[in-house]
Amino acid sequence: MVDPVARLENAQLSLDGNAGRVDILRGISFEVARGETLGLIGPSGSGKSSLLMLLGGLERATGGAVRVLGQDLTPMGEDALARFRRQHMGVVFQSFHLIPTMTALENVATPMELAGAADAFERAEAELQAVGLADRVHHYPAQMSGGEQQRVALARAAAPRPEILLADEPTGNLDGTTGQAIMDLLFGLRDRHGATLILVTHAPELAQRCDRTIRLVDGQLETDTLASAAE
Repeated sequence: MVDPVARLENAQLSLDGNAGRVDILRGISFEVARGETLGLIGPSGSGKSSLLMLLGGLERATGGAVRVLGQDLTPMGEDALARFRRQHMGVVFQSFHLIPTMTALENVATPMELAGAADAFERAEAELQAVGLADRVHHYPAQMSGGEQQRVALARAAAPRPEILLADEPTGNLDGTTGQAIMDLLFGLRDRHGATLILVTHAPELAQRCDRTIRLVDGQLETDTLASAAE
């Protein structure tokens, strides 16, 4: 693979709990191509979200290597990882993670403003318009539906024009119709910004839209399937 966006080499993640050490990811190796859409699938507890967190530098591998955009994330400190995410990644979670005391516009603009973007509010408003929230920019999260809040989260992730979009069960808290609309928006953002998209999902219809899927079982890679091979 030429110029991979991400490469995992025997990546491992173990955490200490009340019952002792738990091996969550056990030797994961694969690459992600620039511009690819990769779906992480598998049963609950298989390590999908933990793998996404490794790729986003939100968890630190306890073995092996995690390289993103040529950088080894494992030895980087928390401040360096936060800067790296801010410069290169957008992250969408299942639970939205909006700041309740900020309007939709402020939720999208503030991270860019803190990063020094002079046009943060202009870009935030444009991105909110792109996800269909032109009339909700001054509303607070409590004044919006779950689908609208996830649209704000999508706008916040996409507004900095990241090279990589990470999404953890982006439709998990939404009904079927709203989830379909969010899927369409997510793939539209990928196309508009040319980003690499890596997502965790239980939804077969969302996995089928990916270029490739990786299935995890019990912390290990079980299958790695191109869309063309699955048809």
